[in-house]
Amino acid sequence: MATEPLFQEVLQIVDAAVLTLRRLSRSGQTGFDCNEKTRNVLKGWGKGVSAGETLEDIRTDLGDCQRCGLNAGRTRIVFGAGDPDARLVFVGEGPGYEEDRQGEPFVGAAGRLLTKIIGAMGLTRDRVYICNVVKCRPPGNRNPLPDEMDQCLPFLKRQIKSIQPRVICALGSVAAHALLGTEAPISRLRGRFHDWEGIPLMPSYHPAYLLRNPEKKRDVWEDMKQIMALLDGSRNAG
Repeated sequence: MATEPLFQEVLQIVDAAVLTLRRLSRSGQTGFDCNEKTRNVLKGWGKGVSAGETLEDIRTDLGDCQRCGLNAGRTRIVFGAGDPDARLVFVGEGPGYEEDRQGEPFVGAAGRLLTKIIGAMGLTRDRVYICNVVKCRPPGNRNPLPDEMDQCLPFLKRQIKSIQPRVICALGSVAAHALLGTEAPISRLRGRFHDWEGIPLMPSYHPAYLLRNPEKKRDVWEDMKQIMALLDGSRNAG
């Protein structure tokens, strides 16, 4: 229908407005001015997905991002890597030391474990897409702050919508909470699919957590088997 793109654009504008109001509320504000600094901060918050928007378009729009304070300590922006037509997208929380140094997601110890998991699924890294909720490394590898995620989340959503994967895997509580809008523990979220704008989303433990808690690898493999079954089913249906 001709009205469908307009409807989707309205939803995206509303979503961006909600993020803005949440950030203002957390900081104790009841509004904002229109000075140059504020305009720079708000730049891109209401950005919608253009028809046929590519990952390259989104990366260009992100630019030398200075929308939050994370830019001050980063070495490189870690945008994402993999197949722009991937059927499976992995989303983590943010870059670590090695990712910041190399400009690629999941290349440290946790990344090597993720690569093994992907291989066990019968896939390779170049056949999936890997990205994070935030594109710059938080200091000391801490969790991203709410305002930092608010700035990056619209770009992540545009990435996912550009790729249009068959399934999303949210690695860890930060990614799951950001995409699902819940604060439920990852132990309760994992093990079943959730809906993210019509795309099945499987929360699972982050590979870094598995390095500290190897006994949870069995749970993650159960999650991956569900993803594999969904992908196989969609392939057979197609």
